[in-house]
Amino acid sequence: MKQGTHTIVTLGVAAVFALGLGVSGAWANESGYGKDGHGARGHGSMSGHGAGMMHNSTSHLIRHLLKHEKDIGLTTEQVAQLKEMQLNMDKLRIKIEADIQVAEREFKALNEDEKSDLGAIETKLKQSGDLQASLRLTSVKTRREVLALLTPEQRAKEEAEHEKMMQQHKETEKGYGNPHSGGMKSNPHK
Repeated sequence: MKQGTHTIVTLGVAAVFALGLGVSGAWANESGYGKDGHGARGHGSMSGHGAGMMHNSTSHLIRHLLKHEKDIGLTTEQVAQLKEMQLNMDKLRIKIEADIQVAEREFKALNEDEKSDLGAIETKLKQSGDLQASLRLTSVKTRREVLALLTPEQRAKEEAEHEKMMQQHKETEKGYGNPHSGGMKSNPHK
């Protein structure tokens, strides 16, 4: 293999590796990070297990709204719309993630064949990246649609519920169950 070809193939492998990493964390940033480096709502994404993490922020918002629908004052129509958005997003995510996996496997097969055309390899890399970008953009659009469903009063209630939940989470982290808190405390609920 020529030196130039070897360099291009090596760069292609590095790009796929980077894309693979992007698949698992691509939507962690989909709604933007706040000034503290956490998610726009004051927290980062949950630990991801593969590409499902991509839509985490928007899905988390929808789940949060549905869980606290009475506290936030959602109407029956709003709940139905949120459930429909959640289903549509899940269906699209599953399909696109499968398409990404197929594109990545096709890339791998092309890359393993030294006689493969570099143009075909590049096309596969672009296909995977385009699919990931499409999935992220869909999440951004869906998040905006979700927030547009809420009245200003409901948004304020949602933010208050979210802050209450985050405060409880912080207290739990400082408490008995967090091995990173400098020591394990006994459970006060026993």
